[in-house]
This record gives sequence, C-alpha cells and structure tokens, in this order.
Amino acid sequence: MPHRFPQEAVLRDGRRVLLRPFTRKDVGALYDFFQRLPESTRRFAWDRIEDRKVVERWGRELDYAKVFPLLALDGGRIVADATLHRRDRGPLRLAGRIKWTIDPDYRGAGLGALLVNHFIDSARALGLKHLSCMLISDLEGDAVEVLETLGFAARRIPGYGFDPDGNPHDMTHLVLAL
Repeated sequence: MPHRFPQEAVLRDGRRVLLRPFTRKDVGALYDFFQRLPESTRRFAWDRIEDRKVVERWGRELDYAKVFPLLALDGGRIVADATLHRRDRGPLRLAGRIKWTIDPDYRGAGLGALLVNHFIDSARALGLKHLSCMLISDLEGDAVEVLETLGFAARRIPGYGFDPDGNPHDMTHLVLAL
C-alpha cells in the first residue's frame, strides 16, 4: 500500500480524523459503529452488520491481500469503514471493488472522497486496472456524484437491487479505469 498508517486527515469542515487499517482489536469498536448507524442505513448494508459474529469473523479472517479495510476515527470512535476488495486469480484479478459506510454526521465533509482517493492510489500501486462500486441510486445519489467527480463512469441499472422488504431499487454501477 502506498500510504503509511496511521495518517491524520483534515476534512473540509476542519474536523480531523485518523485513518488506519482495521485490526482484530477493532472488532468491538467496529460493531459499535455499525449499531450507531440509523436503521435506514443498516438495512441496506451489504453484510449482516447487526450480527456481531459477522464482524468477529472479519477480525479472525483478516487478509489484507484480499480485503484491505480502512477505518476513519475521531478520537477513539470509528466514524467510517471502507474496504478495497481484490481477487488473486480469474478474469477480475486486476479489478478492485470498493465499499464504504460513513457516519451520517461526517457525510458531506469530504471523508468519502478521501477514502476513495486512498483506494485509487493503493489500486494503482497494486497494479490494478479498474476500480468498481455498486450503489443504490435513489439512496446514495450523493456518493454517486462524488465518484463521478473522481472520474468513475456510471451506469444506472433499473430495478437491479432490492430492499429487505422486496421492493426494487435502481442500482448504479461505477467503474474507474486506472
């Protein structure tokens, strides 16, 4: 990874956060972060973040070569969790996938762009050719705009995703050629 951690960053509103990789010691704090999120955010998570065993498994199975998890902390409190996913073989071995979750109180301050830019730098250093992300179009429109300003090409796919109640949602697939 091209970045040295921990690393302090200043957000647009002047707040400072510490960026560093997730470690096994962070399981409890990451689980607490997920539980602080509004239900409207948690219900659309890619993983069962309401289940502590899921977060504990991430800590046990930590493999930075497959998934690089990056945390943003304000003091000792996690305010964002982001991941860069890679494959070691197959047709997508040179394509990375990114995901992130940001505390609603820290959205709109440039934290998402900061995390994604770290992953762009890391992906280039690792020799990846593309980064991709899949977002819920109607709920994550601000994030779609941020990625488009960073150079990601967006393609909206009508009715591709579903909420827990079975209602369809358009999804936006974003890809950045590195």
